[in-house]
Amino acid sequence: MKNRNIQIYIVICLFMPLCLFSQDLCDRIGVCTSVKNAPLLKRAGCSYVEIGINSFLMPNRDDDAFAANLKEASESELPALAGNTFFPGDIKLVGPEVDMEKTLRFAETAMKRGKEIGVKIFVLGSGGARRIPDDFEQEKAIVQFIDLCKQLALLGEKYDIVIVVEPLRKQETNLIHTVRQGTEIVRAVNHPNLRVLADFYHMMCEDEDAQAIVEAGDLLYHCHIAEKAERTAPGVKGDDFTPYFKALKEINYKGSISLECNWKNFEEEVVQAIAEMKRQINR
Repeated sequence: MKNRNIQIYIVICLFMPLCLFSQDLCDRIGVCTSVKNAPLLKRAGCSYVEIGINSFLMPNRDDDAFAANLKEASESELPALAGNTFFPGDIKLVGPEVDMEKTLRFAETAMKRGKEIGVKIFVLGSGGARRIPDDFEQEKAIVQFIDLCKQLALLGEKYDIVIVVEPLRKQETNLIHTVRQGTEIVRAVNHPNLRVLADFYHMMCEDEDAQAIVEAGDLLYHCHIAEKAERTAPGVKGDDFTPYFKALKEINYKGSISLECNWKNFEEEVVQAIAEMKRQINR
């Protein structure tokens, strides 16, 4: 009887970390959408909203213009934990037209307002803004981007925001396509307020294996998810994300994960998608 109890105890110890991780990750799911959808998302089991930085924080407009969004965020049923769509295409992050002063002024306004509404994560995707001009040296562009990320990390430290570099598929930019490449940038910057994002959609488009998540380790801070063929929500086409979830479990991932999808019927699909994510996380 004593040996039997010991066996049961060992099994519990082996599986408890996995169960705790699954539950924790299920509690850290959000959606890239308007804060107006917060009530629906809360009922569906989400814990936050991921806003559009450029559209919601409006860094190019004055405080009076932002006031209505500030009020809306303060009254939202869910926090705006993260933000994406950072820099518009007319702010060049690399190439001969870079204006670092203008770029950092835009970024600081965005982060100041982000802090006001409680945003903790800024996604640095901005594929058009970071696109390398055809006649510009790639090596020089990478140096420019690293220098920018160092300055953004310092602003992030000031406003308690972590900037996450988002690798994007080749159709969207020509700089940083994989989690491995993004991780290299983060290591080069070497600042706690700059980390990397893993977007399962872009990883699948670039045929990047889940081992890249394991290699990133604690440098991975945020994730996005959508199915490969049409960027649909989990459960629409039936894509299997379990290799990525297993990789997250392996590194004891503590970050969040946002659905960034194309929607046909948002109200129905988002509820189904969150349920499908939780099902796959708990496999």
